[in-house]
Amino acid sequence: MSYDLLIFDPMVAPVSRPDFMAWYGDLTKWEEPRDYNSPEGMSGNLPQFYEAIRHEFPPMNGPDAFDFDSLVEGKRGFWQRLFGGSQALEPFNESLVTDYSCAQSGIYMSFTWSVEEQAFDQVVRSALKTGVGFFDVSATDGGIAHTPEQLRALLR
Repeated sequence: MSYDLLIFDPMVAPVSRPDFMAWYGDLTKWEEPRDYNSPEGMSGNLPQFYEAIRHEFPPMNGPDAFDFDSLVEGKRGFWQRLFGGSQALEPFNESLVTDYSCAQSGIYMSFTWSVEEQAFDQVVRSALKTGVGFFDVSATDGGIAHTPEQLRALLR
């Protein structure tokens, strides 16, 4: 199981909870003719959100996928630091790598549970900065925020 959040284009997603949940159900059938690993072709401010968040939570797949081979380089850096040599890379927290499913009007993100609080806080803050909507998929009766005021109310 993963900790899941959804970011959406607030100009597309319905406002009422029942209508939103029906829209969300249709969205997550994943029937759009697109590559869900690619951020290409997303509506509204979704591309800006994706660009803002992907640096802290690198994508697992797609054109911006995290290069796990770079972790080997980081380990070499450790040995260089221990025995001398050029400057070493800092260790990377692999649990930050995130599975993104990029639909035209939403981005579904699956995080590891170990980064739940960090992911929630950063996603809500990035949503507020970029003007996108937010849905806490993993929460029972998860919060849905379409407006900046609703997003600010979610900040911890």
